[in-house]
Amino acid sequence: MGVAHHSVYLVWFEIGRTELYRVCDLSYRDLEATGAKLAVIDVSVRYRRPARYDDELRLAVAQTGCTRVRLSHAYELRHATSGVILATATSTLACVDDAGRPQAIPEAVANAVPVNGDRPR
Repeated sequence: MGVAHHSVYLVWFEIGRTELYRVCDLSYRDLEATGAKLAVIDVSVRYRRPARYDDELRLAVAQTGCTRVRLSHAYELRHATSGVILATATSTLACVDDAGRPQAIPEAVANAVPVNGDRPR
């Protein structure tokens, strides 16, 4: 059909979230080395327009909340040339241990990324 499958958007959002941490000098690999893992517990996507094959896209991501065990994010995917919004999304991740039990977010993680309200950047 020439359009990106809806499931691919979640992969793009995860890559964007990982890059957000990276630009804040936080490696997901280093996080996991502490025994902490971030599990997606909620995700919501609003598809507005289709991304088409070979489109250049621009993704903005913001951390919108941080509690003792949860991180929230907002995403905005745009067509790079026209600026048209293709999709918006939110996600919530919980910090868990190797057994999947909730645990406190390591302080280095909680303080690494600024909370920017609900506006992706």
